[in-house]
Amino acid sequence: MTFLFVSVKLGVRCAYCSNLWSVRKMTDSIDAMRLETNEVELETWVRQHGAVQPPLAQYYIVRIDDQSYKLQDPVITGAQLLDEACKRPVDEYLIFQLVHGGQLEEIRLDETADLRAPGVERFITWHSDRSFRFVIDGRRFEWGAPLITGLRLKQLAGVDPASYGVWLEVRGAEDRPIADNECVDLQAPGIERFFTGKKTTTEG
Repeated sequence: MTFLFVSVKLGVRCAYCSNLWSVRKMTDSIDAMRLETNEVELETWVRQHGAVQPPLAQYYIVRIDDQSYKLQDPVITGAQLLDEACKRPVDEYLIFQLVHGGQLEEIRLDETADLRAPGVERFITWHSDRSFRFVIDGRRFEWGAPLITGLRLKQLAGVDPASYGVWLEVRGAEDRPIADNECVDLQAPGIERFFTGKKTTTEG
């Protein structure tokens, strides 16, 4: 009887261990299925797919200024992004995310950015004690970033982004149209001058 009891007890224990191993294996399989790819380069993804949520990945490659960084945690604070880019002390810097379509959105130090959100393209930082000047439609603006998008220029000018275009004045050459999602560098010598105007269409 004692031998039979021990055998039954060992059998139950082995069955329990086997079931536990099966559950763990199933959990690992589900986690692996959730990860649709090993890594996603966000800027390339947005250029190819637009404001479409990227696939779940083990790593997300993001560009901060001119450098790319491989991040495993898709939810990250502004302070962590600045630290990753070696912008220290972080409280002396600002960081913005460039979203598909030309929007520049500031991320506070304690605010989180979700790299899995649709349209997140890249990040831009600058020292918070600098400012840049430009003129649009004869009005002067003070801007806290070295870059500005065509969409933001239209918004500052107070025109309808859908029906108006914006151009950069180029002395001695043809003025350059600026797309909504195009970034203009304001760090060049002198003051950049822009103007807006109604878009023209040609009926075929």
